Amino acid sequence: MVSEPPKRLTIYDLARLADTSPSTVSAVLNGSWQRRRISQKLADKILSLADSEGYSANMQARALRRERSGIIGMILPLYDNRYFSSIAQHFEAQARQRGLFAIVACTNRDPAQEREAARMMLAYRVECLVSTGVTDPDTISAMCDESGVASINLDLPGSKAPSVISDNREGARQLTNAILGRLAGQAARDDAILFIGGRSEDHNTRERIAGFTQARAERGLSTSEADILPCDYAADKAQVALEAYMRPRATLPSAMFVNSTISLEGVVRWLQQGGYQLDDMIVGCFDWDPLAAAFHPHLIMARQNVGEMIDRVFEVIDTPSPDARLLIEVQPDIIGV
Repeated sequence: MVSEPPKRLTIYDLARLADTSPSTVSAVLNGSWQRRRISQKLADKILSLADSEGYSANMQARALRRERSGIIGMILPLYDNRYFSSIAQHFEAQARQRGLFAIVACTNRDPAQEREAARMMLAYRVECLVSTGVTDPDTISAMCDESGVASINLDLPGSKAPSVISDNREGARQLTNAILGRLAGQAARDDAILFIGGRSEDHNTRERIAGFTQARAERGLSTSEADILPCDYAADKAQVALEAYMRPRATLPSAMFVNSTISLEGVVRWLQQGGYQLDDMIVGCFDWDPLAAAFHPHLIMARQNVGEMIDRVFEVIDTPSPDARLLIEVQPDIIGV
């Protein structure tokens, strides 16, 4: 005997389980519940029930009926990085609270992959596309404009859509001050600090270099171009750059400003191969990872405020800005001072 397929759950079933009205359930599932002043507690209850009971909306049919897809997209450069994986996690959580289905695509900092991911998401009729750390955000924004889709830049700014980023210059200034303060307290050999990692054409790297040199200038210190190595974000490139930097030098620099945990990995590899330890110098990293902080308690780190950045992204989504050049900067926290 062939068993009948299970009956598909409807919003009326969810309304009965949540002890509320079908219209309230519909508002929560389509993301309009905040405008209707439905409580966060009730919205969370409905979403939790929808998840536990296996409810799934027919997204294509809903899009045709409402001219909305209920889908929101994000382009991400990397997954194997605490910062970007945290961004994806917070993004999906916020989307879920609004009854939106999140699609996240990793594009490996490759412009061609970024454009292809954007084309695919636009084909799925995403309601908004968030471009995180992309190499050419304005091209993605132009593609979205042509399709009538809202776009927002996260982590790296653009000029054709609102942007939410870390305050890279001020964060770097504070991180450099923390490094210099530690140097002064330990009576180090000198005040030389090597800046390593990032891309010279990248907005965030340029701003961090500016904050780095500003902090030193405020203490009457000059900065040599030879001590700034924007060698990309790959660990192996940081390792190669550090090897070349140290070749004519007999001693390690007193301190390093490392421009990401990815670059920090390359620095640690080089130190270990040379018989050194990370604690042999003062190191500050513009990035944060709890394992790195736990294994190296003397490490100073700039932790970017991912939660607030994602909150600000959804504020722009909820209340669109007419200013395509809107730039929202969120202050990172300095950990380990």
